[in-house]
Amino acid sequence: MPRYQSLICVGLLSLVTFIASPSFAQSSELTIEERISLLEKELQALREENEALQQKAEEDRQQAQEDRAVAQRAAREAEQAASETAERTDESADDGIAIGGAVRFQYQVSDYNRPQRERGGDLDFDLIRIDFNGRMGDVILSAQYRWFQYMEAVRHAYFGYDFSDEWQGQVGLVIQPFGVMPYNSHNYFFSTNFYVGMEDNPGAGLRLMRRSDEWDLDFAFIKNDELGGSTGFTRSLADRYAYDVVGVRLAGEDPFADPTQLASESNTFMVRVARKWQMSDEQSFEAGFSGQLGRFNDGVNNIGDRQNLGIHAVYNTGPWEFQGQYAQYDYSFDMDHMGVVMGAYAYFETMPSKADLWTGNVAYSMPVEFGPISHLLWYNNYSLMTNKREFNDDTWMNVLGVAVTAGGLYTYFDLVTARNHPFIGGSTGVDGGRTNTRFNINFGYYF
Repeated sequence: MPRYQSLICVGLLSLVTFIASPSFAQSSELTIEERISLLEKELQALREENEALQQKAEEDRQQAQEDRAVAQRAAREAEQAASETAERTDESADDGIAIGGAVRFQYQVSDYNRPQRERGGDLDFDLIRIDFNGRMGDVILSAQYRWFQYMEAVRHAYFGYDFSDEWQGQVGLVIQPFGVMPYNSHNYFFSTNFYVGMEDNPGAGLRLMRRSDEWDLDFAFIKNDELGGSTGFTRSLADRYAYDVVGVRLAGEDPFADPTQLASESNTFMVRVARKWQMSDEQSFEAGFSGQLGRFNDGVNNIGDRQNLGIHAVYNTGPWEFQGQYAQYDYSFDMDHMGVVMGAYAYFETMPSKADLWTGNVAYSMPVEFGPISHLLWYNNYSLMTNKREFNDDTWMNVLGVAVTAGGLYTYFDLVTARNHPFIGGSTGVDGGRTNTRFNINFGYYF
């Protein structure tokens, strides 16, 4: 409004100047009534111009709000669609297999690695990956394979079929349904759940899933892990994308040694149920329950049982997203032990055979126009692992960061602070660790 008040003042000042000018003096021959009429017409014209400008400004403001809302929805929908590409292929797609992938590099500097810190950190090659997604006829294909510096591994690989608009079946190396999906995190390092095998973890078996406006239903039977269990044909039980139990840690063994007593997940039944509410275009809520029940096998006999339970919630309002989850796993064996052996990323380590896990995440989605940068996702993700069997000290991790979208380039900037946590100078299966910090940048070009 101050803009339009100034416009009226300028108009009145112009009129006063006109009255004082010679041209007005020449018009002094007009009668008083004629001059008043002339001034009223000019004032009316100024009022009409002012009203038109106010109306246009209001329209511009409303349009800007709509543009922001559309941009926020589009950004969130794009992220969700990208992360669920491997979960479900659009049934309206034409026949054909789309080939995609990614190339990633990584910079890191850690306070627990003094030589690295003194040289200013390290920049390393991370991975090359290839994706296949599509269908021929009514049969769906989805697969992803990754090559790292030190190993190679499959992320998932399955065939699928749409029984209806809502129901889909999958067979092969499927993603095991549990908790917040597709990811219980926003950062490059996932949450602590990933390191115990309860986030983005593939397994060999069957999965039946329903997706509707109000319900997500998942039922799965996982015969064994993605490497064929304890007797699978593989170079190393640790050459895998996601963490799995590969052995029993016996008393006196080094916590990072190869397993001497093999154990692998076997014949596990899984269910995940999530109820969804769409309160408005900008507001939604989801609450759900997950359960997994199965056995452990050493390649010859069943030697133990496994049970995982979890509840979760996700709330979205405008550009904000809030995630919360509680989970518990409980693994029992027919022998004395000091935990279980986990394998992943060409590395073995010890994990408690029972623990509770809590996660709390918040993220803010912000569309921008800054050169090639189109979107920023700010986040803080917190994980806590407590009530450990065999160990006393808790494990926790906090990741503060931002993910930057610029064309095909997606970059994570993460400041990680953690204690007794894998990849941050610690382990879930060792007491007495210190609090460590790692700054990490992961550059990935996705196509």
